[in-house]
Amino acid sequence: MPQINGVSVPFVPIIENNNFDRFNSSKEVSSKFNDLLNDELSKLKFSSHATKRLEDRNIVLSNEEMGKINEAVQRAEDKGSKDSLVMMNGNAFIVNIPNKTVITAMPLGSNDNVFTNIDSVVFA
Repeated sequence: MPQINGVSVPFVPIIENNNFDRFNSSKEVSSKFNDLLNDELSKLKFSSHATKRLEDRNIVLSNEEMGKINEAVQRAEDKGSKDSLVMMNGNAFIVNIPNKTVITAMPLGSNDNVFTNIDSVVFA
């Protein structure tokens, strides 16, 4: 029976032992993956509730506005905020800062003008 590192295996390995080192020593692939993962984690996300509210209330965000919200979230994160109200262009966005997720969105003129469970307000 063939062995790998002294352990008997019930099959014949397709790859020889010297090929395992080639895959294990690839630091470049690991760093690229980490870069991709960090990029995705740093992006602002919208909860399904927030997406529905944006659609229901006809709030459309441009790339520039998304950039402003991202900057506001970064400023709130730098100050240690957890849940923040981001005010921008007559709209209010409740954002969970650690998860970088917009929880809900509304125009300032709506009837729901009481905001609870926030620890900061950022004007974008």
